[in-house]
Amino acid sequence: MGRNIRKRRSPLAVKAIAASAAIALGGGGLLWAQMNASAHESNNSAQNYTKAAAATVATISCPDVGQKLTSVPDKAKQGVAAELANLDKQITEAYSRLASTRQAQANDANFVQNAIVGPLKEKRAATIDRIRIDITRVGGTFDSSLAQLAACTTQTTNQTTAGQGNNNGGQNNNGGQNNNGNNGQASAAPSAGASAPANIGGQAGNGPVAADFVDITKVAPNVQAKPQKSGQASTGSFTTRCGVNANKNHNTDNVIVAPGVTNGAHHEHDYVGNQKVNAFSTNNSLLAAPSSCQNQSDLSAYYWPVVREQDGSQEFDANALGGGKEGNVGKILTPVQAQIKYVGSPASKVTAMPQFLRIITGDAKTTTNGLANANAHWSCTGFENKVQLTTQYPICPQGSNVVRTFAFQSCWDGVNVDSANHRTHVAFADPASGVCPNGFKAIPQLTMRLVYKVAQPSIVNGQVKNAYAVDGFPEQLHKAATDHDDFISVTKNNLAATIANCINSGKRC
Repeated sequence: MGRNIRKRRSPLAVKAIAASAAIALGGGGLLWAQMNASAHESNNSAQNYTKAAAATVATISCPDVGQKLTSVPDKAKQGVAAELANLDKQITEAYSRLASTRQAQANDANFVQNAIVGPLKEKRAATIDRIRIDITRVGGTFDSSLAQLAACTTQTTNQTTAGQGNNNGGQNNNGGQNNNGNNGQASAAPSAGASAPANIGGQAGNGPVAADFVDITKVAPNVQAKPQKSGQASTGSFTTRCGVNANKNHNTDNVIVAPGVTNGAHHEHDYVGNQKVNAFSTNNSLLAAPSSCQNQSDLSAYYWPVVREQDGSQEFDANALGGGKEGNVGKILTPVQAQIKYVGSPASKVTAMPQFLRIITGDAKTTTNGLANANAHWSCTGFENKVQLTTQYPICPQGSNVVRTFAFQSCWDGVNVDSANHRTHVAFADPASGVCPNGFKAIPQLTMRLVYKVAQPSIVNGQVKNAYAVDGFPEQLHKAATDHDDFISVTKNNLAATIANCINSGKRC
């Protein structure tokens, strides 16, 4: 854990060199290895939306302490993970208070600072100090500058666009969604006696808004060519069929980022593959669990936030943490297709994935973190080879379905199956050449393609009707860019080597 840390080049960090970035389409329309380097949606949408009052505080923005931790001793990992989960819980609780005190905010300009942000800073400071203690008492080193991350700020409705100011369909954030709850739209945050709306849309009052949607037929093509294959390219692919979670295996845990913490994700997940994944899963329990995959040697855990239609439905979790109590509402949609495929590298052969490798792709907190680690890709059937969106949800034409696509990091440091911030042990290949960073080796790249039938959204008088959205932390306002995907590699009977050999030999398996 004391090695030099190489910062990954994220999908949106390479936006300035998107002209040289490369995306290609694999079999079945699945985006290939360099999806991460795509150019993103244009700002030419013709959406009609209204602008919220600039003074309205929409959400709370707190520095992501977990992303700054690059080294945690093994003996401190469990305690640190629990404290990081406490930080998430504190933000969620502060956002809930923000959403339920709109009248007090309207009456007192200092209310948010004095009653919400100030106390939150004190709680965070104490939690960060406990992280310091956990690390240093087992001989680790703590970066004292992390104490400066205790303070949080607020974002107004003008600031809470998924693109954080980049070209995203003119998202000046509308806030015009303050109707009577028809078509899944409600006025701002639920609160007894609150009469000063936050105007941030959504059935639960925390998004999405009209500016989060774009008619895909009006977006300029932005998918670019893949890099040329070298003579050492690994050109095969391996598809594993694990179903669509038709059995509705859901929970709001995340064993990667919050082991041992119930509701550590604060949003609902779909699970395919390994069927016994929760906050308390261990490597041994994962190996002993059943799998939904046809290939019973594939016990890997594939999980992602659910997508919901905000149609007013009361789901099974309507009154539960991670569900309705945290702003994740509406009918959970089961994908009509879920393709899971491992593909190769255009630059080299691949090394088999190590057992229990953990990878998170994308960032669940882009609304407040910014887009450095964003890796969301939204499109429509019939448009995947033309348009991929990161900061908006597509409105698909009649007869076309919504598609979420993921391409995971395809380079591994050769040593660690996880890292303190769950990022630095893996990396994306160079978008132009497909070559891994120095010190990293190519592994089979996990790609996923999820297809959903949704009621077609429409924008009417600045309001979105038939909205759909990905589940997320409540303060992230259900922005499209917060989409992310999680994976734990668990295999039996030498399957990891079989996958790598298939890809290296150019076969379709």
